[in-house]
Amino acid sequence: MRIGIFFGGPSREREISFAGGRTVYDNLDKSLFQAVPVFVDSHGNFILLDWQYLYKGTIRDFYPPVSALPDSEHKLQVYLESLGELSQAEQDRIIGEVGRRLRPDELVGLIDFAFLALHGPAGEDGAIQGLLEWYGIPYSGSGILPSAFGIDKIAQKTLIHALGLPSPAFRVLTADEFDAADPAALLAYLQKELGLPLVLKAPRQGSSIGVSILREADPAKFATAVERSLFRRTLTKDEWQRLGPQDRVAWAQHLTDIRDGIGLPVILDSDDEKVYYHPDELLRALDQKLTLQDAVRLTNTQGEQQVLVEAFVQGREFSCIVVEDVDGRPLALPPTEIVKGEEMFDYRSKYLPGLSRKITPIDLPEADIQRIREQCEQLFRTFGFQVYARLDGFLTSSGEIFLNDPNTTSGMLPASFFFHQAAEIGLNPSQFLTYLIRTSLAARRRAGLQPVKLGRKLRQLDEAVAGRQHEQKPRTKVAVIMGGYSSERHISVESGRNIYEKLSSSAKYQPVPVFLSGSSENYQLHVLPVNVMLKDNADDIRDKIEHYGAGHDPHPVLERIRHEAAQITSTYAAESVAVPEKLTFEQLAERVDAVFIALHGRPGEDGALQQQLERVGLPYNGSGVQSSSITINKFETNKRLRDAGLRVADHRLAARLEWEADTERFYQELEAQFPYPFIAKPADDGCSSAVKKLKNRAELEAFSRLIFRDQEELLEDAARTLSLGFKEEFPRKEVFLVETLISRDGARHFLEITGGLLTHRRPDGGRDIEVFEASEALATGEVLSLEEKFLAGEGQNITPARYAPEPAERQRISDEVKQVLHRVAEVLNIEGYARIDAFVRVRDTGAVEVIIIEVNSLPGMTPATCIFHQTALAGYTPYDFIDRILEYGKSRSEKLELRS
Repeated sequence: MRIGIFFGGPSREREISFAGGRTVYDNLDKSLFQAVPVFVDSHGNFILLDWQYLYKGTIRDFYPPVSALPDSEHKLQVYLESLGELSQAEQDRIIGEVGRRLRPDELVGLIDFAFLALHGPAGEDGAIQGLLEWYGIPYSGSGILPSAFGIDKIAQKTLIHALGLPSPAFRVLTADEFDAADPAALLAYLQKELGLPLVLKAPRQGSSIGVSILREADPAKFATAVERSLFRRTLTKDEWQRLGPQDRVAWAQHLTDIRDGIGLPVILDSDDEKVYYHPDELLRALDQKLTLQDAVRLTNTQGEQQVLVEAFVQGREFSCIVVEDVDGRPLALPPTEIVKGEEMFDYRSKYLPGLSRKITPIDLPEADIQRIREQCEQLFRTFGFQVYARLDGFLTSSGEIFLNDPNTTSGMLPASFFFHQAAEIGLNPSQFLTYLIRTSLAARRRAGLQPVKLGRKLRQLDEAVAGRQHEQKPRTKVAVIMGGYSSERHISVESGRNIYEKLSSSAKYQPVPVFLSGSSENYQLHVLPVNVMLKDNADDIRDKIEHYGAGHDPHPVLERIRHEAAQITSTYAAESVAVPEKLTFEQLAERVDAVFIALHGRPGEDGALQQQLERVGLPYNGSGVQSSSITINKFETNKRLRDAGLRVADHRLAARLEWEADTERFYQELEAQFPYPFIAKPADDGCSSAVKKLKNRAELEAFSRLIFRDQEELLEDAARTLSLGFKEEFPRKEVFLVETLISRDGARHFLEITGGLLTHRRPDGGRDIEVFEASEALATGEVLSLEEKFLAGEGQNITPARYAPEPAERQRISDEVKQVLHRVAEVLNIEGYARIDAFVRVRDTGAVEVIIIEVNSLPGMTPATCIFHQTALAGYTPYDFIDRILEYGKSRSEKLELRS
């Protein structure tokens, strides 16, 4: 069956939709379905996307393509709408660089079913559902009417209250009412009606976009919150004049962000004759207008016209996925409690691993959990939802349940509620998607959409699923080791899950998820059942392992739900839900044929784990013991590269013993060798962990105190000095690395790059090194952040790197860069694959200087990591790349056996 996956779209949630579409594409059972990627751009065009663009980090990394971008002073990445009004021919030319435009009437001949991973307006509102029904194409999720209802928070609230169901009190505020009223008087009225705090929401948005919590009766803060929900922003002359040139660019970049700002295009004040599409022209206009007037108001042309104002509910927050069972009845999966460190479950907390915790099922008495499930099922029926929905709510201290903001499309990232709760009944992502496709076909047929044709499709799919269950093809068992105990453990879990999913949807491999915990003196390995593997982050997985290790019985609510879902799982799941199983390396060797190490930093990249695997004869990915023990140490890596004649930053180790012996001298010696600003970072951690640009003595002192601290908790004053983000981790070390800040140094062109490589075994036993086109990494702050590397839609990576505007010159520089990266791999004896980070300077003479920053022998393998962008350009799908890595490890193991 040909499954058209619709993702992207014009909404503010397009990046999460893009990442979710990729998850669906990767996890569809390849023996049952053929995936057809249909990217929807911000003008609503359908594009049959060339597969390699699926693995870009963000939409802006490939669309609009670089060739379509206007000359830009500040080089900010933009979406298609920032190109202004485009003719059909201009749009077709842009589309042609990434795929092929699809007319709606072409869809009938191209796909058999539409899987909708779109979010927000034009995705969840019934519009695309109506179009597909017009052409007789079955689709996933709810139909037209429940979708239209599910997008409208005001309509939902009105019906919930009319039915007498518990829900926070609310009022609706229109933009015209707000503009005509005195903010203080309006706030006083709302405070009287609803109390404080107030929750203000954009009524047609998801992912917590346009949401604010107002905790005090402050008219100015109230006005700011209303404007946030209307996607407007008032800027005063004083605010603007306090910003320097670079700060103004950063302000514009934040303002035009579709998730946290108001987005583009905008109008200024009430003048809708002039529309500003591009950040550069907006900056020029603001400079001009704010010399003539005291303030301007920016309004997004697609902003909201109403604000939903709710009474704040103090309670425990939960989210519950409800699916239809095989008979079409609603079945609530185990509700998940959201434990936050901040007051609001915002975009960043929802999608960056480790910032919030998801506890499934919510830690409550069985009767209370059952009440939540029953109310969610009732609301599912009341709203006429079909196939699945996500219902959010609160449980107050008095035991009252408030349901809020039902969603007809849930986020589909690998560890989202969607897959997380399905795993608790034993369905992995691939199996759950198969079930949803089958359930959606049945729902469309019940609604009268081509009942004979869809009845035939249902029978064919049921027969194929039954046949799949009885297949007995031997597959290579691969242990995917993830987790660890370093500050990189959450990203390691993301990498491991991605490898697991790529392998599990193949016909060649059978992945076995394994979690590593313990310490460097005592590794502990546990085979994970899928429900534990899909916990939110590494700490949740570790806690669940300890829970089972303490001899706890399965939660009675989980037992009940698994019993209710037995007809689903017996058909779609290969095995029942198990518990984590501890095993030794020797037992692992009996269980699997090979290992994929998805760990980052220590342990994993240091050679110690590789030594254990070689001891028990298990082939593994990446470099061998000796090379890994060198590349884990940034100081030793730099030394070896410099000795080989390669460029690296000036560097030295700063030790705790020196700091404790004479703190002032310690600081003075560093300052004498490294003028401010300079870089300080751990010598053996990656993933941007604790990498800081230190600009003065106070920051150096704060960095030293944090990294040399005795206690686990951060020192609050030092954390504030370094502006550490919420839940940003900072490891404790005995030494740290200090490096000269690499600068432009008068070069014509200067950029940061990251380049991947893959090694191949030759027939004579030697190896060839294939270096891919490097990616250009754009940091919005002082160094690349964790979010920019791993949060969907956050990072900016351009592949191939823009060394020069002319193609021939760009390729000349690229070839020189690749030669240097090739030399790095030779010097360090890298095997399998690696990622090398560097700065590149291009002089006016054309001379190319490559300064190596660090080498990662086990680079991040999260779904959108830039190494997949690079391998796609070379013709490798992510699965192909992973397969080559495993095959190289196998050949090296065979070579070692022959030697022994």
